[in-house]
Amino acid sequence: KPTRGRKKVFEAYMSREDVSAGLKRKTLIQGPLRINPKKYHEAFIPSPDSTRDIFIDGVVARNRALNGDIVVVTLLPKDQWKVIKPDGCDNETTETAQGSDPPGSSPGACVLRDPGKGDVNSPDVVIEAQFDDEDVEGNSHGPCESISARHGFDLGLAPLLCLELNVSLSCAPVGISLWLLQVVYILEKKHSRAATGFIRLLTDRNSELFKKCAMFSPVDHRVPRAYVALADCPPDFITRPEDYSNTLFICRIVDWREDSNFALGQLAQSLGQAGEIEPETEGILTEYGVDFSDFQPDVLECLPQSLPWVIPPEEFAKRRDLRQECIFTIDPSTARDLDDALSCKPLPDGNFEVGVHIADVSYFVKEDTALDEIASKRATSVYLVQKVIPMLPKLLCEQLCSLNPMTDRLTFSVIWKLTPQGKILDEWFGRTVICSCAKLSYDHAQSMIENPEKAFVAEEIPAISPRHSVDEVRQAVLNLHQIAKQLREQRFMDGALRLDQLKLSFTLDKESGMPQGCYIYQYRDSNKLVEEFMLLANMAVAHQMHRSFPSKALLRRHPPPQSKMLKDLMDFCSQMGLEIDCSSAKALHESLNKTFGADKYAEARKEVLTNMFSRPMQMAVYFCAGTLEDETLFRHYALNVPLYTHFTSPIRRYPDIMVHRLLSASLGGFPWGDEGDIQQQAEVQELSADLFFAVFVKECGPLESEAMVMGVLNEAFDVLVLRFGVQKRIYCNALPLVGFQFQKLGKKPQLTLMWEPESLEQDAVQQVITVFTLVEVVLRSDNVPLKYSAVLKRPGGEE
Repeated sequence: KPTRGRKKVFEAYMSREDVSAGLKRKTLIQGPLRINPKKYHEAFIPSPDSTRDIFIDGVVARNRALNGDIVVVTLLPKDQWKVIKPDGCDNETTETAQGSDPPGSSPGACVLRDPGKGDVNSPDVVIEAQFDDEDVEGNSHGPCESISARHGFDLGLAPLLCLELNVSLSCAPVGISLWLLQVVYILEKKHSRAATGFIRLLTDRNSELFKKCAMFSPVDHRVPRAYVALADCPPDFITRPEDYSNTLFICRIVDWREDSNFALGQLAQSLGQAGEIEPETEGILTEYGVDFSDFQPDVLECLPQSLPWVIPPEEFAKRRDLRQECIFTIDPSTARDLDDALSCKPLPDGNFEVGVHIADVSYFVKEDTALDEIASKRATSVYLVQKVIPMLPKLLCEQLCSLNPMTDRLTFSVIWKLTPQGKILDEWFGRTVICSCAKLSYDHAQSMIENPEKAFVAEEIPAISPRHSVDEVRQAVLNLHQIAKQLREQRFMDGALRLDQLKLSFTLDKESGMPQGCYIYQYRDSNKLVEEFMLLANMAVAHQMHRSFPSKALLRRHPPPQSKMLKDLMDFCSQMGLEIDCSSAKALHESLNKTFGADKYAEARKEVLTNMFSRPMQMAVYFCAGTLEDETLFRHYALNVPLYTHFTSPIRRYPDIMVHRLLSASLGGFPWGDEGDIQQQAEVQELSADLFFAVFVKECGPLESEAMVMGVLNEAFDVLVLRFGVQKRIYCNALPLVGFQFQKLGKKPQLTLMWEPESLEQDAVQQVITVFTLVEVVLRSDNVPLKYSAVLKRPGGEE
């Protein structure tokens, strides 16, 4: 262990009692900590009113908290405040009495400055930060750079913080204050305290620690380096450390003392070689706390033991029997956990009986059982590129609950009487029994939609139950499609907003599992058909649940976007000649869909703007209706509806099981899922795609593509690679340039690149880079595992 008696690096945490008292008096504030993954000294928590972020400067100010932790923060003592001159900054930071930065801080960070008075040479004031809070290391920032402008700060935050922390504004130094916050307590350690990385010998061979410890260096720089016992390292590590230079290890942080810059860790296991898919995947899952272990015997004992399982006869008396109806599933071709099915029956009066039928998982997952406990902890299934980490045992998610064709299954149904225009005339909720007549893929349904008059033969679609014909299924799909179009049109007329991000899909070698190809997933009419009816069911169940259980209803709300960030982005768009109305979700949706032009790059411009406007958006959250008195806070901003919930995916999402229970009976207790866990699983799925694409670039690259500029910095610019939908940053100093110049035309940033002449007879070629500029790039694998770069091609020539 590190030696004792050294000077403290971190402050001791406050006591739980003092924290509770401070939160009540509002001298302390709390929130989830978010650490910039590419610039780890920057961290943020949401402001109390959730309109912007509050900046926490440096590792020391974070006080050993890790990403995702729920932390309590306070204002540092006045003598540690820093100020910055509001005008004529001249790259000079004025400090307060003690004249030194707090340990680990960055000079000039988190200035509560009026963005209109910022230094015009400040690199990222206007662009990057208004839609990108993930700056990368290596970009030069002067001490007058306004992180405030990049992250939505302004002078209005000073009185807000003073009010929230009961601090008098009169105590602030003259000038524009740099408020320095510090973590004083960790309310909840959300981070798994596990990380993947590499081990190496300590550099000081004469130190006492050299004989006892090695240094663990995590891949994720947001996690601290840690001392690990040599006894836990491979036996020959000391004599042959080079053999392990590319070996990934998992380390668990067990302690982080106040007197050490480094944590104490325990090596858990060796994963294998860095850059290989399975070791990297296992590392991602471990870091994010995803439980991918086998289900324990006590969990499996909760499952039906007599197989093959059949529906008990008494269950039919409690349910509506729909086994004779034309009900079918539409899912991705590879799906095995089929938890939703659809039906559409024409009625004599010209209307339709439309049903959404959801697997009755709550029948098998009983409350307060080992199975219920593990499902609530896992919270959701995690869909990786190559496999699924299921929330429930395979017997349930792929067999007994999955709505497989020609098999009797228990379901929970919502059935409406709808007009052809999608107007609801009547609705019914209840437990049912169905027998799906077909397992359609999105491709099958899309083919029916695109060829409405075609008479499909049996070989063109999956097996259909003898009770129903191919034409009956085809007509049901077409009717659902027509109604879904009306529902979708009405939703957007009523003010819904959709900000789709590009999704990368892969084709894998069946034997090796390596990526053979990749493509941008196409969201088509068949996807929209299913989405509309799932949304309709979720909204209907939310209203039904709130009527029946006004204080216990488990709902999902989506707060409005961070207002300051949104306003800054609107101002930027105005400078670009794009008039965007963000007064409501409807206005924003209409503005974005009118802005892109009619040429072949209209969709690319839409993707760039969609990415920009996704940044100010807040996360949707689950909540219990009884916890909020103001029902206006129940609203879902993007859908623009008063009530919403999740009902349609109980095989893969635990909150849906809770909703099923609330619908079926009035519950005495109210078990909670973990919103943070669900968000972490979403991040894991994104990292899995990142991993596979990096491997794809290595195996199949170099890859050429057009790209569109998304943001311009003083020495770099971000691009959207149109062929693959990935985003990369291109640095000027990595290009064969004789020079480059950054300038702002109003608030519009511009880089002018001067390329080296290809011959003595030629002059330097100039290239102007602004947002929406089209460029040619080449994606190349780096020498570092799982890293690849975007290389800009010379205008009219080679890279």
